[in-house]
Amino acid sequence: MLPTIPLILMMVLVHLTYAGCRVGLQLYALSMSASPFAVGFLMSLLALVPMFLSVHVGRLTDRIGPVKPALIAVIGVFCGSLLPAIFHNLVSLYVTSVIIGTCFIVAHIAVNNAVGHTAAPENRTKAFSHLALGFSFSSMMGPVITGFSIDWFGHVWTFIILASFSFFSFFVWLVVRKRMPVTVPHERAPGRVHVMDLLRLPPLRAVFIVSGMMSMAWDLFNFMVPLHGSHLHLSASTIGLIMGCFGIATFAVRAAMPWIARRFSEWQTLTGALVITASVYFLFPLFSDVPVLMCLAFVLGLGLGSSQPMVMTLLHATSPEGRAGEAVGVRTTVMNASSTVMPLMIGTLGVAIGVIPAFWLVATTLSAAGVFAGRRMGGAA
Repeated sequence: MLPTIPLILMMVLVHLTYAGCRVGLQLYALSMSASPFAVGFLMSLLALVPMFLSVHVGRLTDRIGPVKPALIAVIGVFCGSLLPAIFHNLVSLYVTSVIIGTCFIVAHIAVNNAVGHTAAPENRTKAFSHLALGFSFSSMMGPVITGFSIDWFGHVWTFIILASFSFFSFFVWLVVRKRMPVTVPHERAPGRVHVMDLLRLPPLRAVFIVSGMMSMAWDLFNFMVPLHGSHLHLSASTIGLIMGCFGIATFAVRAAMPWIARRFSEWQTLTGALVITASVYFLFPLFSDVPVLMCLAFVLGLGLGSSQPMVMTLLHATSPEGRAGEAVGVRTTVMNASSTVMPLMIGTLGVAIGVIPAFWLVATTLSAAGVFAGRRMGGAA
């Protein structure tokens, strides 16, 4: 685990920029009187390019390791996050969304692949829990920093502040490059390989399906809470605090993952996460009181936060030898497909039929996914 700590720290800093910009872009667009559909399109651009590149990035990290791809990602996130501070229009927000979404996913795949290969099989859940704890911290602090920065300093300075985190991550990368290089195995099965080979494996396909459902639920939270909060006329800092409660919960549940992993299997944990998430989404649009919304966001964070370490453990356990990075890339493609489609779909539904039916549609889908995951509990992980 020790060689991965600088990479994890670097990812936390990059994710602080990304998580903050994700909220900042929405609130900036809404301040420009953008429609829900325009905001949905803005959020979908975060995942549009990664949806097509993730598998290739995964294969690249299988061949050359994560350090160089991570450097490219750090530079890209830094440059992209500065654009809204320089160009004050909706087009710059669209360009920023594409750049930081693409570059962040490159770093995400690289570091997940590195952690999976440096941890022993029996310690992978713990290793991914440590990485997930870092993401929880940045998921918690990114929206809070963004919300208070907008209220105190305005949108321009907010993006400068957010860019500074990825700037400092470059110096962490220097430590990684000089002292703790992380490499991954280069073995690859002979003959031509195709991504469909992975999708044909039933255990791996099940992981992709459930991972896609959890990603859809996460995307709905990140997209709908700023939109719902704006409709309720909440301040940017209040919206940031609601989203921060979600981050606190993901941090808490991931800190408890070693205890959870000793008592529940991966599929038991994922089934519980889906049930909790579906229940919260049935309730969330019915309330407007901030304390209630904060409590619901916290419970939602407990459910969704427990899923990522288990998904990554299953992914590395079921992927063929030498293709773990590619499997991570396929999972990321599924997640990005959700991130591309969901904001557009929910934004359109929000205009056509309102917020409550949009929430409930996702809740029903997650309930069905919970039934699917529950059937896996008795099978092989």
